[in-house]
Amino acid sequence: MPHLHAAAPDAAHDPTPILLTVEEAARRRRVGRTTCFTLIRTGALEFLTIGSLRRVPAAYLSRRRAEQSAA
Repeated sequence: MPHLHAAAPDAAHDPTPILLTVEEAARRRRVGRTTCFTLIRTGALEFLTIGSLRRVPAAYLSRRRAEQSAA
């Protein structure tokens, strides 16, 4: 009989992104890319700089979404 239980996901193979590109963050917030860059520039959106790239922590977006729905 075949094994029917899926193996637990391995952290090294977890497809969930930790850091999002600005474009990915914009899609998740349902705003345009330009608006997302404006939010970054004004400090309304948390981000990290890696070299010349900007990345938005996925956990930050989830936290903000929860705060906004609770308000």
